[in-house]
Amino acid sequence: MSRKYFGTDGIRGKANEAPVTAEIALAVAKAAGAQFQRGNHRHTVVIGKDTRLSGYLLEPAMTAGFISVGMEVVLLGPLPTPAVGMLTRSLRADLGVMISASHNPYEDNGIKLFGPDGFKLSDEVEIEIEKLLEDDKSIPLAPSHKLGRARRLDDALGRYIEFVKNTFPKDLRLDGLKIVVDCANGAAYRVAPTVLYELGAEVVPVAVSPDGFNINKQCGATATNLMRETVVAHGADLGIALDGDADRLILADEHGQIVDGDQVMALIAKTLNEAGQLKGGGVVATVMSNMGLERYLNGLGLDLIRTPVGDRYVVQAMREQGYNLGGEQSGHMVLSDHATTGDGLIAALQVLAALVRAERPASEVLRGFTPLPQLLQNVRLSGGVPLDDVLAMDVVQAAIRVGESQLNGQGRVLIRKSGTEPLIRVMAEGENSALVKSVVSDIASVITDVG
Repeated sequence: MSRKYFGTDGIRGKANEAPVTAEIALAVAKAAGAQFQRGNHRHTVVIGKDTRLSGYLLEPAMTAGFISVGMEVVLLGPLPTPAVGMLTRSLRADLGVMISASHNPYEDNGIKLFGPDGFKLSDEVEIEIEKLLEDDKSIPLAPSHKLGRARRLDDALGRYIEFVKNTFPKDLRLDGLKIVVDCANGAAYRVAPTVLYELGAEVVPVAVSPDGFNINKQCGATATNLMRETVVAHGADLGIALDGDADRLILADEHGQIVDGDQVMALIAKTLNEAGQLKGGGVVATVMSNMGLERYLNGLGLDLIRTPVGDRYVVQAMREQGYNLGGEQSGHMVLSDHATTGDGLIAALQVLAALVRAERPASEVLRGFTPLPQLLQNVRLSGGVPLDDVLAMDVVQAAIRVGESQLNGQGRVLIRKSGTEPLIRVMAEGENSALVKSVVSDIASVITDVG
């Protein structure tokens, strides 16, 4: 069954337009509530959100949907996505909901669902929920005397702060470190500065004044100039940039130079491996991770397992194959000994622990390998031809084969469609940057012509 509502990371789109409307949010809540009501206990769902304006539209709609099928609703308010996963499990809830469009601008929003184990739902469960959505009238509503109630969890913020702090080594402190933290005017605007301060750091917080419209606006993990400039201006030891729901991070060293997720994975893998704590004999990453990371890990006797793009696929592979470290080049870092999904703040603390122990600057500690030249170009299509049909065209396949032959086994070409926009992403990497640029340009040109 093809999915109408769910994409690569839940439901996402422009707020107040299908599929992100109050009506659909209410229907999703009813369907998800019906799917997860098992057993005779009083069923509970927790709902968190980020700071975008449309959260005020979707939160009450979903609350009403869950209440209508007899579920108790626990409202968390603005909290990072990983906090929802943690609290779903901690509160023994049947279901967790995060209302967020992650790194997207405020105009967008989305719905992410977590099962009672705190993990994001599988494709199979999302398909079952979609079936219920297609036959909405078949969902039994609770009789009036069995309607649910809604309450706010007043100490949700404090619970998550203490949870995150407990992932930092007990024998270490951040005293003497100056840290810039860019919270993207998003869900971590209170928790991230608090965690770092209480662990001893001198904290320089930026983008911590959300107004409903400025989430991810020229700040955060997808727009790092503010964080980089602040690091240099304040002479900080490290810069941390989170995205709108704080499940990913990008770092900057003391010179303001960017450190992406691949370098973070390399450092954490090496640290865990040396401590005998790395499980599975390697790391799970996506097809986007640089070949330089793969070579570095291989040099340590470790494997790199690749998955499709999306942290939920990384987590799925980790669970199936027994790994405890995974992530994405874009900054999702999953440390399954601590969290059920990507957690930018927990990952940042692992990096800070390594810096404290090494007693060397971030520019040295966070440069484990030299990445191969890699280039990604997004080709936006008019939408007249389905993306799958464009990719299947003989002329496009021929252009891909030519690009691969030009790299001559010393690189790779990766073409994939976006799960949320009419985009085809063209990526290549190899030893020669000029050749990589040429390969990407040629393939993108062909796709543009036919799309």
